[in-house]
Amino acid sequence: MEQVFAPWRIEWVRREKEGEGCVFCRMRDTDDDRSERIVARSSRSFVVLNNSPYNPGHVMVVPHTHTGDYAALDDETLLDHARLKRATFEALRAAFDPDGFNTGLNLGEGAGGSIDDHLHTHVVPRWRDDTNFMPVTSDTKVIVQALEESYDELREGFASLDGAETDGDGDDGAVRYRSP
Repeated sequence: MEQVFAPWRIEWVRREKEGEGCVFCRMRDTDDDRSERIVARSSRSFVVLNNSPYNPGHVMVVPHTHTGDYAALDDETLLDHARLKRATFEALRAAFDPDGFNTGLNLGEGAGGSIDDHLHTHVVPRWRDDTNFMPVTSDTKVIVQALEESYDELREGFASLDGAETDGDGDDGAVRYRSP
């Protein structure tokens, strides 16, 4: 595949990492949501922008529970995760007005995901004709928006939902979401 120059990604590459372990558990426990690109949190899950998005607004909805086994999630976590996914669709519609979504879980090492020990649901906004000649003729996907811009727009989308809470003092961290 051809490479596309993306100098804004160097901040992510150079970010300070606190030890080894699960990236999602570190994100769950962070005090700096914006630098980790966490746009929303609920009581048992959070929404984070994908650092290698297929499209602008590509996020992952991640339960707090560290497990790769979907059956290991308790009922409260399953319900919270499902409600946060529903809110994610609403926030993405408000922010980006997509024509549809691709969603999915990569469960288990053989499923092709790069993180198999902490399950997460991908949500990818899609637009009619969002695939053009670049991936077809040159095996290159062009991402048309910087992650920081996607973060700001999606955070505003979450903030507009019923059940959303922000500090209101200029904080640009994750929106706290409680299902109405």
